[in-house]
Amino acid sequence: MKPFLIAAASAALLAACGGQTGQAQTSSAASGGAVETRPPNGKDQQPAFAGQTRAPERKANVAYEVTDYVTGISRPWGLAFLPDGGLLITERGGRLRHFKDGSLSEPAAGVPDVDARDQGGLLGLAIDPEFADNGLVYLAFSEKDGSRNHAAVARGRLILNAGPPRLEGVQVIWRQTPSLASTKHYGGRLVFARDGTLFITGGERSITEGRMQAQRLDGTLGKVVRINADGSIPKDNPFVGRAGVKPEIFSIGHRNVLGAGLHPKTGELWAVEHGTRGGDELNIVRAGNNYGWPTIAYGVEYMGGPITGGITRKAGMEQPVYYWDPVIAPGALAFYDSDAAPAWKGSVFITGLGPKYLARLTLDGDRVVGEERLLSEAGERLRDVVVGPDGALYVTTDSDKGRVLRVAPKR
Repeated sequence: MKPFLIAAASAALLAACGGQTGQAQTSSAASGGAVETRPPNGKDQQPAFAGQTRAPERKANVAYEVTDYVTGISRPWGLAFLPDGGLLITERGGRLRHFKDGSLSEPAAGVPDVDARDQGGLLGLAIDPEFADNGLVYLAFSEKDGSRNHAAVARGRLILNAGPPRLEGVQVIWRQTPSLASTKHYGGRLVFARDGTLFITGGERSITEGRMQAQRLDGTLGKVVRINADGSIPKDNPFVGRAGVKPEIFSIGHRNVLGAGLHPKTGELWAVEHGTRGGDELNIVRAGNNYGWPTIAYGVEYMGGPITGGITRKAGMEQPVYYWDPVIAPGALAFYDSDAAPAWKGSVFITGLGPKYLARLTLDGDRVVGEERLLSEAGERLRDVVVGPDGALYVTTDSDKGRVLRVAPKR
């Protein structure tokens, strides 16, 4: 593995070069000032509670090194480790790759056709909880529907021991409705809950027609949905049995949820989603809740001016646990629960596609009490982040010459 060079901008910035250890920042306590110093876009907006935005900088005393773990891939979007330590990688253009023991496979056969324009393509993936017995892999992707398209999820059995990798028995188990003529805001993260049901994060497709459906219950735009592993509907979903309502809906009022993961202690789904100019949100996604988009939101429209009614809170609509203004354009989320770096344990890591850094959030229960920014010297958009079985972070760079970076804490 080739070491990835990071030039330290100051003694407070971590680095790794030629296998050398990135030196830890100096304190595990808050330094007092907010880590975000740029002026907000929502200039007159106030948070709903103290600490909801602009958390103080809190640095962990963790030394680490960064290496190129996988190269030779294009626009990597999703990562998932297999039980034997192999790594599956989705490339947005439509390729599924397998990496193990330093070897990158040819693209797997059997992957569904994807609409890879703009933000679309082959997106998130998940490994079945019973993978060791059934070999099932789940893929999120954008699927054409005539002149329109939509998000979809397929599953198939991964075959690795008989030549190049392939998927067999591929079936589409869920499709977002309605289809729209848009190439944006598909969501696309897949997360298995502890009970074996599958969460699918969605988007509202960006255009006005889709945006205004995020508050409606007769379609799945702007929703997080929950299905069984075979695509059937869990009987305890919050809207099951209501006439005219899509029974797979779990929560509503989302803009574009690109990152999600289960809290290691509570088992609840946490998710990050994109705002416009300001208003990127971290939410705890709970059954039946309304997260407000586009009725309430922080930040402003891309062209300036208030979002819809210009309000940031309303009865019956949830407030984010935390929000960023200006945005970080979050790509993915991972809880850190490894003993490899005790000072990171309990943190949430979130990739940044905009300012190009990895954010580490310190939690106190359900509240964010500190933020630290890492890997900014990489100078690249960061898409996915997962915690590997070795306790290292694995982070994808979002470019045509993409890589998987291994961020390994030093013991």
